[in-house]
Amino acid sequence: MPLTASSLRALVTRPREDSEAVAAALVQRGLEVMIEPLLDIEPVPGAVVEAEGTQGILVTSANGIRALARLHSDRALPVWTVGDASARVARDLGYAQVESAGGDVDTLADLVAAKVDPAKGVLLHAAGTVNAGDLAGRLGALGFQVRRQVLYQAVTATALTPDLSEALKQGRLDLALFFSPRTAATFVRLARAAGLGDTCARIKAYGLSANVSAQLAPLPWAVLRQAAEPTQAALLALLDDDLSRRTPA
Repeated sequence: MPLTASSLRALVTRPREDSEAVAAALVQRGLEVMIEPLLDIEPVPGAVVEAEGTQGILVTSANGIRALARLHSDRALPVWTVGDASARVARDLGYAQVESAGGDVDTLADLVAAKVDPAKGVLLHAAGTVNAGDLAGRLGALGFQVRRQVLYQAVTATALTPDLSEALKQGRLDLALFFSPRTAATFVRLARAAGLGDTCARIKAYGLSANVSAQLAPLPWAVLRQAAEPTQAALLALLDDDLSRRTPA
């Protein structure tokens, strides 16, 4: 078991629903947690689901399967997700056939190519207005027809909250976890706009992937760490490794 670090305070910037699960995992490790979502997830007005002829569902974000579940009651179709966290959300929403690629858009494309017959029907991608990677392009080149249904939008914050600004000014944050390039880029932009970029020199940042870390790089973090794989489990394992090197209080 990792050593706990009750004196440490971690910042989580994911959308609210996703932040709660991460925060619970951090609290179990003895950390204090500050949740400050930099993205708000909203439904796309007038969005409808065209499921006719669909053989299965592609999920590149937990927000996608949540949005789909609100609009479409059928839980019988198989679901292929980009990672374990989105797979858990799909199962919690009642989907019985769920398989995780345990990685990113490329590993999801590889999973589908290995397991699915393109002749059996369309694949429905429950998507947002902005998505990482080109899943439809990857699968289209392999003969799959992907129907991208834009069901939600992620609205970025326009400024740091007063609480987060004060925490940065007072040096009350030790760690910051970032799970998407867009969230990372938003934090960098807003911290700079508030004149608080240099305060990050006291904070150890954790990025889910190379793309996330690249967006974080412009700030002078105390340390910038990257998960071995683009999964929440890998990011938490990296954090556990760092905590295990600390001397208990």
